Amino acid sequence: MRKHQGHVRKHTGFTLVELVVVVMILGILAAVAAPKLMSTSGTATDNGVKQTLSVVRDAIERYAAEHGGDLPPAGTETAFKDNLKPYLRGNFPVCPIGKTAAVALSATDPLVVTGTTGGWIYSTETGEFAVNSTAASNEGPGYHTF
Repeated sequence: MRKHQGHVRKHTGFTLVELVVVVMILGILAAVAAPKLMSTSGTATDNGVKQTLSVVRDAIERYAAEHGGDLPPAGTETAFKDNLKPYLRGNFPVCPIGKTAAVALSATDPLVVTGTTGGWIYSTETGEFAVNSTAASNEGPGYHTF
């Protein structure tokens, strides 16, 4: 007499319900994490802008200290950059807003941002150096207020 062996079937893979639960959990995690990642990116940009402004403002102050208190002459953008070159490491920094190293020269006091085009703005009257943008930042209403 032969013994009848029962065949036990092993399940491999996941059921549809299990897959739906995993997808829902991933969706919830993404919904919570995405805003945090976006905020971190904005904060990093703000911190980069602050650091770059500090470096250029220090270069302007060092120029003035070595030239009897006179601000860097700024007849043209090129002349302004050439006067600061000995006080900066490498090339003139690129502004994260607009991704350009362009410097708008302004004779207004207080400094008035000339638009939302990005780049830098320099007051030939006061020596103030800022971002030439009114774009919002994580810090407040505009980058030019740093």
